Amino acid sequence: MSEKHEKPACTQKKYIIHSRDLPLSCPTDEMILWNAHPKVYLPIEKTGAEICPYCGSKFILENDNSPGCG
Repeated sequence: MSEKHEKPACTQKKYIIHSRDLPLSCPTDEMILWNAHPKVYLPIEKTGAEICPYCGSKFILENDNSPGCG
């Protein structure tokens, strides 16, 4: 999700997040905001998955610690 492509806000219902994308907010920085709901920060670091209370989008924190990487 780190690429800077302007996408319409909250159009997908599932997003994969990496540690470089933290802190997590919905809508994310990559989304076009003119038609979005108010920005809300989601504490995904604690849970590994969060659902936005405004739009229902699900965010999943993917583990960046792959064997052999680093």
